[in-house]
Amino acid sequence: MTNETTQPIDEAKVEAFAGQLVHDLGAAMNSVLVHIGDRLGLWRALAALGPSTPASLAEETSTHPRMVREWLSAQAASGYLTYDPDTGAFTLPPEHAFVLADEDSPAAMAGGFQVLAAVGAEIDRAVQAMRTGKGLGWADHQAGLFEGVERFFRPAYRTQLTTTWIPALRGIADRLAAGGRVADVGCGHGASSIIVAEAYPQATVAGFDAHAPSVETARKRAAEAGVDDRVTFEVANARELPGGGYDLVMFCDCLHDMGDPLGAARRAAQVLAPGGSVMLVEPFANDRLEDNLNPVGRVYYAGSTLVCTPCSLADDGPGLGAQAGEARLRAIVREAGFTTFHRATETPFNIVYEARPDAQPTGSGARP
Repeated sequence: MTNETTQPIDEAKVEAFAGQLVHDLGAAMNSVLVHIGDRLGLWRALAALGPSTPASLAEETSTHPRMVREWLSAQAASGYLTYDPDTGAFTLPPEHAFVLADEDSPAAMAGGFQVLAAVGAEIDRAVQAMRTGKGLGWADHQAGLFEGVERFFRPAYRTQLTTTWIPALRGIADRLAAGGRVADVGCGHGASSIIVAEAYPQATVAGFDAHAPSVETARKRAAEAGVDDRVTFEVANARELPGGGYDLVMFCDCLHDMGDPLGAARRAAQVLAPGGSVMLVEPFANDRLEDNLNPVGRVYYAGSTLVCTPCSLADDGPGLGAQAGEARLRAIVREAGFTTFHRATETPFNIVYEARPDAQPTGSGARP
């Protein structure tokens, strides 16, 4: 077998690659069904009911049994459900329920499929962004993206933000416990702001985001959580951050999206209280592209193509992308006036950096 340029083709490699595409096509198509199941409450119902037939699940969720049967079959073929041919029942294993049906689980991932559904509905805009390089602003996306992003990141914030990430910063946890002040930049729907306020009842938190509808949602979330007496939200651009004297300025999964990350970092340095820190939470990334060619990098590069990079380009930004890497982030932070920048902690999915405008003590573990 040869191709149009008469180069020899390895038929075994063609077959293997075609098999990979079949797998990926099935996963991509099923991602839509995962989100449909989330919207209809099918995952939660399966977790509560145990082994279920199409008829019993349809009755519980007010859906059509024939459509439910097809949906269940797709999930069994994907390995998300088990199927018993003797009883005709489908079962959601408890470990899978922990990921798909429990919104409070530290491993909850249903929000990621909501993100996929939102960006998938905007393919024409993505094509145009690819052609022109003019980007696609955050506010130009549909509301499902904003909610999906909140749901996707909230489990990590809930389980690690105040238990691991903030305690890894130099003296900041003690400051907040004693009544410190926090600025949460790019706060979105306010999940990170509210979690900090709940963990540090003496602290006050000010959340800032350039997207007015997200700020309105954040205010509602804070009221529902009963912390709106200590958490405020305001529409503001990161490079024009109001106020000052903050013990902690947080950028949670947002600096790489910004049109002016350098300006945002400079302003963060200006509003810090003496001895305060900037906490920069970024997707896990190595500096070299070849070191990011793995399943985590695959997700982040895809998300960056559809959301992060066009968001920055829409504001005439540098398009750092979700896989910016430590060296590029360090260069921006240093240029913004910070004298220390180091990796405070990390997970398989995030790296948490600490930046300070003052000198780091010897023996702190900081890297220049």
